[in-house]
Formats: sequence, C-alpha cells, structure tokens
Amino acid sequence: MAPRAMWTGQLRLSLVSFGVRLYAATESAGRVSMNQLHRDCHQRVRNQLVCPVHGPINRDELVKGYEYEKDTYVIIEPTDLEAIRLPSSKTIELIQFVDESEIDPQYVDSPYFLGPDGPVAEEAYRVIREAMRRTKRIGIGKVVLYGREHIVALQVSGKGFLLATLRYASEVRDGAQFFTDVKDEPVQDEQLQLAETIMRGKAGAFDPSAYSDAYAEKFFDVVKAKIQGEALVTVEEEETPRAFNFMQALRQSVEQADLGADAKATEKKAKTPRKKAATKKPAAKSVSATRKKKSRKGA
Repeated sequence: MAPRAMWTGQLRLSLVSFGVRLYAATESAGRVSMNQLHRDCHQRVRNQLVCPVHGPINRDELVKGYEYEKDTYVIIEPTDLEAIRLPSSKTIELIQFVDESEIDPQYVDSPYFLGPDGPVAEEAYRVIREAMRRTKRIGIGKVVLYGREHIVALQVSGKGFLLATLRYASEVRDGAQFFTDVKDEPVQDEQLQLAETIMRGKAGAFDPSAYSDAYAEKFFDVVKAKIQGEALVTVEEEETPRAFNFMQALRQSVEQADLGADAKATEKKAKTPRKKAATKKPAAKSVSATRKKKSRKGA
C-alpha cells in the first residue's frame, strides 16, 4: 500500500505544471517520549492554567497576545489571524535555480519527499528531475502551507525529489558573533599533518544506517528490564584526564588508527626529535591500553 500524502498540488516551472504529492521524510515514532505522573497514584498530571491575579482559570478564558514591549501586550483575536491567513494556492512555483553548494545547512528546516501525482504526471516529473540532475541545480520556490508562505528548496534524490522548507534570513543568526574570540593565527605544520593523517585513515562514504541512537536503545532496555522485574545495568563513565597534551594525543591517535602505508609515511615525516616533557602520568589514555587493563581485571 502506497504511503498517504500529506499534501497534493502542482509543481510549476514557467508554463509547465504537473501534479505532485508531498510526503513526510522523517519519523518521530522512535523518539523517547515520557509523561509526567503523580508519584503516589501514577496518574498522568494535567497542566493547570493559573493567572497570577485571579488564580486558576479555564481554557475558554484565554486570549492570545503579542508582547511588543516589556510586560505590554497587544491582544490578537482569531479574526485578526484569519484576516492575514494566506489561501492555499496548491502550487509549488519554482522561481530560481542555484548550485547545489549554495544552500547553507543553517537555512534548511524540514525535509519532505515530493512524488508525482499518478501516471499522467510522471513523464513531466521525470523530465524535470533529469534536467536538474544534469545541471546539478537546486530549485528554489514558494508554497503556501497551513496558511503561511514558505520558501522551499527542491533537489534530486534517487528516483525522485527531496523538498525542504527553508528558514527566512530573519530567522537565522550570524555565526561570526560566536567566533570573535577565536584567534586568526597559523597552526603548526607538524600538528596539521598529524591531524590530516588521522582524517585520511578515517575517510569513507557516509552510511546513516551504521549509526544508531545509543541513548534510545539503553532507555528501552531500562523499560523492558523494569517490566520484567530485572536489575538495571549502570553504565560507568570514563574518567577524563586532567592534563592534556595535544601533540601526544595526536600521535597516539595515529598509532591506534588502521592506516595505510602513505598515511604512516606522512606521520613519520611529521615527527621531529624533541625533548619529552617530564610528566608523572600520560596525558591521554590509549584505547588499546584501556582494553588490556579491563581484560586483565576481568580475568
């Protein structure tokens, strides 16, 4: 059975338009979600609406207000919102095409899949898809969803399209303000070569299925254990070393990585004779040493 579309309409490019269907691209069922319960009777607690002047109130006594000054509000009635609600045009209009690298991830909001609305629309759908694939372009357009206009980015994804709503410029912060204290100084070439060696050793294609939500898995293990009346297993946190020697950590990381001949040659070239600083204990623990220690303890 085909998945149910959350929106149907038209995709328009100049004078060409054809039917499309919009589908949710993400799944929230696997997320950890809990409710607040009363400790004594385990009944779910309901939030109570309280006015600081009149005490508890009912939901029908609420109105919406916009704070335009500190503690000063303008009341917004439902009729006011209805007056500015945009009618759904049922059309995604592509108005510009940009290079794939031009979309800053900071602007991407929510992803969706966009498929053809039946066999009649499929030919035009495939033509636009292949034209975008060849030109390596992303389409920028507009669509009205739930009474509000959204900017969208449309890109080829396999046999179909991935459509993402974009944030407006007014909703995105300028990142430069957070890095004003970062010094603009050259880094040591030796450290840079070691870091590049580690990265080459860990290079590979991204496979999302290789990663899982460890917290969610352990959470549901706790739920199952509690249901079955089993003892819970506590995860011990590894101790973080107080002293930290960046160069030593880089070298140990290179030694632990499964690197090729070229990477090891680069690492050897980066090493230069230096006096070792006298330290009572190593600045960073190697994974292999930790594993050996644990295995001996368990033996």
